[in-house]
Amino acid sequence: MLPSLLIIAFFLPCCLSVPVIPKNVVDDVNFFKNYFHQFFLTKEKSQNYSLESQLRFLQNFFKLEETGWLDEPTRALIQGPRCGVRDIADYSFFPGMPRIENNPVTYRIVNYPTSIKPRRVEIIMEKAMQVWSNVTSLKFQRVYKGHADIEIFFFSRDHGDFYPFDGKGKVLAHAFPPHPYYPGAIHFDNDEEWSYSENGTNLFLVAVHEIGHALGLNHSQDPNAIMFPPYKYRDTEHFTLGDDDIKGIQTLYSSEYITQMKRFEKIVPTSQSPSSLNSLGGVRSTGVMHHLYF
Repeated sequence: MLPSLLIIAFFLPCCLSVPVIPKNVVDDVNFFKNYFHQFFLTKEKSQNYSLESQLRFLQNFFKLEETGWLDEPTRALIQGPRCGVRDIADYSFFPGMPRIENNPVTYRIVNYPTSIKPRRVEIIMEKAMQVWSNVTSLKFQRVYKGHADIEIFFFSRDHGDFYPFDGKGKVLAHAFPPHPYYPGAIHFDNDEEWSYSENGTNLFLVAVHEIGHALGLNHSQDPNAIMFPPYKYRDTEHFTLGDDDIKGIQTLYSSEYITQMKRFEKIVPTSQSPSSLNSLGGVRSTGVMHHLYF
């Protein structure tokens, strides 16, 4: 009997020393991995990088301290509301630099949210369009039926584009980049508590961001830019675009655009240009849909 007890006693400290990872830590890591796969690298491509490398990459993108750990600032950022479009860097464009060629740019409000009166939504959208018009030669004109360059919808959950919304919080909206044969589209999550103040989710701020996508801008790495993916309330009465937003939209809708396009055509074969259709819900895509986690 004594030898048996001694054997148990010998192995007991070893057994007790095996670490047990708390469930909340596992959940946080899994949440980060899903976030990173959705907005940065796919699950397949991520396999080439360690978890620390992925964390450092995300922290660098959002200008957080590069700890390589899932620390509190990183956790707070990935758990906050944002745009649903994938992330790139600084001001950037979709592949092929697509843009809307019409001027004025027409837009149509196809339906309305349940949380704000229609007339208020119309005023907000007009004001959001004007923000981009103020820094470019673009003009915007609302139409009430038929084709529009930008079509605005409010949807809940699964709405037929393979990018279902997730209810209140997290992904707030997404948009599709310009395409020569299909109207642009902006989808807002109807389950959000949309508002025109700091309460709930401010529709004006999200609309400005998504209109930027519909015009051809990708996400920005600059926290001061409206094209920065995480949602953050800011003053709407005296709202102005960030310098990065202005540089991006003026580059896309200026003579410099032609030069950039010629450079792109030398690098990317015509068959890989953004006119090709792919997985954006039967609509169209340049390979990146613009989600606003914001």
